[in-house]
Amino acid sequence: MVNYYNIAGRKIGSHHLAMGILGGLFGGIYLASSGGSKKQVQTPPINAGSKDEEKFIQDFLKSVEGEQKAQH
Repeated sequence: MVNYYNIAGRKIGSHHLAMGILGGLFGGIYLASSGGSKKQVQTPPINAGSKDEEKFIQDFLKSVEGEQKAQH
């Protein structure tokens, strides 16, 4: 047997209210636990005199980042 509630001038069944509350609850939990997007760190531009120098700097930065990740 279904109980009907008068909400905003309309009759709404108790089972619809329960589904709406549970849907809102689980939807809110999902959104709250999904977290935000990661922001990329913007590095300053590399002012190299040649392509070889730029490649050397980029390789050096990658090797330093790899060492830092290995230490943590």
